Amino acid sequence: MTVRRFALCLLPCFAIVAGCGDRIIDGQAAGERSVQGAEDLLAMPLTAAERTMMLEDLGESRAAYLDLRAHLVENAVAPAVRFDPLMGLDARALAATLDRGPSVWSEPAAVARPADLESLAWAPIGELSALVRTRQVSCVELAELFLDRLRRHDPQLHCVVTLTTERALARARELDAMLDRDQWLGPLHGIPYGAKDLLAVAGYPTTWGAVPYRDQVIDQTATVVTKLDAAGAVLVAKLTLGALAWGDVWFGGITRNPWNIEQGSSGSSAGAASATAAGLVPFAIGTETWGSIVSPSTRCGVTGLRPTYGRVSRAGAMALSWSMDKIGPIARSVEDCAVVFDAIRGADPADASTVGLPFSYRPGFDPAAVRVGYLQEAFGEGGPDSALCAAALEELRGLGVDLIPVNFDLATLGIDPYSLSFILSAEAGAAFQELVLSGRDDLLVRQERNAWPNVFRAAQFIPAVEYIQANRQRTLLMQMMADLFTRVDVYVTPSFGGAGLLVTNLTGHPQVVVPNGFTAENAPHSLSFVGRLHDEATVLALAKFYQDATGWHLRRPPGF
Repeated sequence: MTVRRFALCLLPCFAIVAGCGDRIIDGQAAGERSVQGAEDLLAMPLTAAERTMMLEDLGESRAAYLDLRAHLVENAVAPAVRFDPLMGLDARALAATLDRGPSVWSEPAAVARPADLESLAWAPIGELSALVRTRQVSCVELAELFLDRLRRHDPQLHCVVTLTTERALARARELDAMLDRDQWLGPLHGIPYGAKDLLAVAGYPTTWGAVPYRDQVIDQTATVVTKLDAAGAVLVAKLTLGALAWGDVWFGGITRNPWNIEQGSSGSSAGAASATAAGLVPFAIGTETWGSIVSPSTRCGVTGLRPTYGRVSRAGAMALSWSMDKIGPIARSVEDCAVVFDAIRGADPADASTVGLPFSYRPGFDPAAVRVGYLQEAFGEGGPDSALCAAALEELRGLGVDLIPVNFDLATLGIDPYSLSFILSAEAGAAFQELVLSGRDDLLVRQERNAWPNVFRAAQFIPAVEYIQANRQRTLLMQMMADLFTRVDVYVTPSFGGAGLLVTNLTGHPQVVVPNGFTAENAPHSLSFVGRLHDEATVLALAKFYQDATGWHLRRPPGF
């Protein structure tokens, strides 16, 4: 979830009437009063005759709801309807525009084994990869280095749920043996990483950060982990998340920000950002529904990629919102994110939302060849961090980028994106209805209005009709974004400027968040780049162009 509390729509569906139980069935007068109460909440007045006419239908609906509740399915089962951000566009034509050949990675400078291996905690993936490939550092040594750092610093940061020590060392030994046979799997061969603990890994707990699931073991390994296994990456830890993917509070406490350990790391990819920022892993896998990669990356001063919806399989991941959940990498540089994304992207039969479109990353960026916009309305908001945002625009202009002003056309559309945010609530309420009906929602640590237990309960009263109407307005948002991207190829925005974070999560567009300075309180700040659907290559190239020129990502939190 995002740091900004979304506007929850507490509209009751006719389930609220059915929920009045036998009053509808046993007495017409009591039933009519129940309907009348629902009318008031729905702002939908009925006549007495209309009210009486629907009582039998509402009773039948109630029976249907109870039948469904008697056969609740597990979290992993997706609805029969699915979100398509492309809105039926020709995928083949899109693929042709995206395919510029295989991805190309920057060549690292000449590398040599350092006298103190601890210094490798801050090395980029390219440098670590070169050391492994040239056999100057073994895969086992890297795994042991990062496992040791996780053990030493987790008591301070609370970013680890489970160390996967046995799995990591066994895999590292296999990878070293492969190198002995001149078998190299690619740039992630032997590179340790951490995964947000909503990704299933066979043989290990998958706790979702929540008390009701702290002993849960899922006999499955998430597709994203399987893909990283195949690429040679080494899973060293399952990292914390805010309980059921909201915030930085989980059953083990609050995950801390390495730049200020008195502060939480934000969430919900709390442990992924915290561990990466502190040099406990070279990269981590996070997820985002509404800010869960962007927010902790911002607070912890790291780089995050939220890919296009459907780019990365969610099979084996906890479902929160089937039409908004996305999986992506958190690392210390843009190109590190690109390397990881290349390994985890692609179609997966186990996730019907996924597509297999090309990704042709190039480290070079030609400002004259790409139309770059800036979200004018977001930069004009002012506020204490506006100077950092303004400075970022001037830096881009100084690098030869001709910035084109763009704005969202929300007023013309008559849409307030926050009025659509209950789409997330409705889907999350369905994903965790069993938790509410069983009463186990009371076990979650946070019991307040702006927390999942209350949202899950309130979501049971969102009308199906209003959910559909919200998704119809969502279509208009998607058309608005499609029009915007006829004028630019990518745009830059403050990460939390205006409604952009919510809009782009609703429309499924990719976003790269990078550090762009520090506030007066010496807290990291970020800038974001948003691109066309499935064109992560362009967004990443521009973000790297800016990042290399500014160097903010090279800062390290003291004490780690």
